[in-house]
Amino acid sequence: MKLRPFSILLGCIAISPFAHSAAISFDEAWQLLQQDNNSIAAQRANVERYQHLQSATDDLNLPKVTLGANFTRLDQDVTVSGEQLLESTNGSLSSLGPALGAIIPPPALGGLMSSLGSVTSTISERDVFTSSIRAIWPIFTGGRISAAQSAAEGKTDEAQSQLAMETQARFEDLSKYYFSVVLAKEVVHTRKLVEQGLTEHRDNAVKLEQQGQIARVERLQAEAALDKAIVERKKAQKSVEIAQAALSEILNQSSPVEPRAQLFTNENLPPLSAFVDQTLSTYPGLELLEAKEKQASSLIKAEQGKYYPEVYLYGDYSLHEEDSLASQMKPDWMVGIGVSVPLIDNSGRSEQVQAAHSAVSQVKYLKAQAKQDLSVLVKKTYLEAQQAQEEVTGLGSSIDLAKENLKLREKAFSQGLSTSTDVVDAQLYLASIHTQRAAASFNYLISLAKLLALSNQMNSFAQYQHNAIATHSL
Repeated sequence: MKLRPFSILLGCIAISPFAHSAAISFDEAWQLLQQDNNSIAAQRANVERYQHLQSATDDLNLPKVTLGANFTRLDQDVTVSGEQLLESTNGSLSSLGPALGAIIPPPALGGLMSSLGSVTSTISERDVFTSSIRAIWPIFTGGRISAAQSAAEGKTDEAQSQLAMETQARFEDLSKYYFSVVLAKEVVHTRKLVEQGLTEHRDNAVKLEQQGQIARVERLQAEAALDKAIVERKKAQKSVEIAQAALSEILNQSSPVEPRAQLFTNENLPPLSAFVDQTLSTYPGLELLEAKEKQASSLIKAEQGKYYPEVYLYGDYSLHEEDSLASQMKPDWMVGIGVSVPLIDNSGRSEQVQAAHSAVSQVKYLKAQAKQDLSVLVKKTYLEAQQAQEEVTGLGSSIDLAKENLKLREKAFSQGLSTSTDVVDAQLYLASIHTQRAAASFNYLISLAKLLALSNQMNSFAQYQHNAIATHSL
């Protein structure tokens, strides 16, 4: 009988960029990971980004002030002649002829009117340069500004939920990396005990062969079993190095990390309903969907706001003007109030509103489905933890039986009543049961870490560890 290759037990290990140099507890490793993990740091930066964008929407309530300058080239100078002025009076000047005739002799009056008709005045030259300060202050936008602010707040909430989900995922990863090293060391310890037991068995076989009590093939069987045990022990030691390197990488340390914790189980877990209720009330994935719903609701308000008029104050103050008659006639400043009423809109307002309502409905359905999926996932993980507990407890009697069987086989072999194969099988069976028990304890810890992550109770892991039942070595 032989042990299952330990590589199967390390299937959960995946290399990630992180590390620590001294023996540390799981809680210390968790604190270190939160400080140095790049993916968590990236999500923190994402939260800061959306917080800044949310703050930026506060400025939408403020006026927009711009400094502008324009240079314009006309096809020709803007001029006006006396004749154009006389025509623009609609004959009002000609009606003054009799009155003027009493003052000015008719010949002179005719010459004066003729001279006025030939006079030309330049209103503006061909090249025109102007500059001014302009201000526009929205005072009513149909709720579009508040909708934009609410949507920005929803995006910030979404980013915070993503950070919380990333933190939970890294907690689960750390539990796998950390306790994989502990499990690997446990397997090495078991392999050393097997090697020690088979060494004693080989030595006994050599003595018995020299005394003529057993055949040579029995001694060869004992030596072959020992050689294989040495190979398996070296393989297990390599597995420790691999697992330790992975843990060092995930903690972003340059030296190998030495876990201080041991494999353990708990006698009892809180009721399943407690984990389910806590998960449904705190899981960040649900909060993320709530943030999405908030954004979709804001979109409804923004689209509905397109049906309302937009009211704004505006003003303009001229800073520079050309030295022309037109500039002199133009006022230096002006203020006013404007209203923009949408009559026909080509953005598809009604369909956009319906699309926003559909988005809200979609998020509500996704949230309902997520709650169902979370309930199933928590129940599945809880049952897996219970199964691992039961396996650890149930294998205790198997270990006692395997130890007793090994003693009997060794005694029978020394009396020539049992073969070397029987002793080797008994030794390997004891080791396999112990390894199976350690693996069950490892599976329990992984399930426990997942339950605590889902229910947002990662910081309570130390409490479970304090109330633990240790998985003892052989």
